[in-house]
Amino acid sequence: MFGGKKNLSNLEHLVMDVLWKRGPSSSEDVRLALEKRHFMKESTARTILKRLEEKGYVRHHLEGRTNIYSGEPRANVAARAVQRLIDRLYGGSVEELLVGMVDNEVVDSTELATLARKIARRKAAKES
Repeated sequence: MFGGKKNLSNLEHLVMDVLWKRGPSSSEDVRLALEKRHFMKESTARTILKRLEEKGYVRHHLEGRTNIYSGEPRANVAARAVQRLIDRLYGGSVEELLVGMVDNEVVDSTELATLARKIARRKAAKES
């Protein structure tokens, strides 16, 4: 299971974005995908992928002699980042975050009601 807890650097985010878009990839695949946005040597790509694996965001398997890397699903990474933000700014209170988002017109009450219905449906599906 993926278990990284450390924040991602900007370059690590770029690499994760490649894995999310392309799916399982070699370090050379990642390097080529980023070539126009951020030049790097293949050894740099391997180092970043290894660091992401150490942080728990990526894992690999061997195909022949090549490591093929897969990233943790984007939703899991986003949920962990939001949880760290909630813990740091709101003492763990999701309610305070959501109220602040409504007060600052980031989310309106209609969107919250829609979200509440979706959450209720998911909970009901898990319980059945």
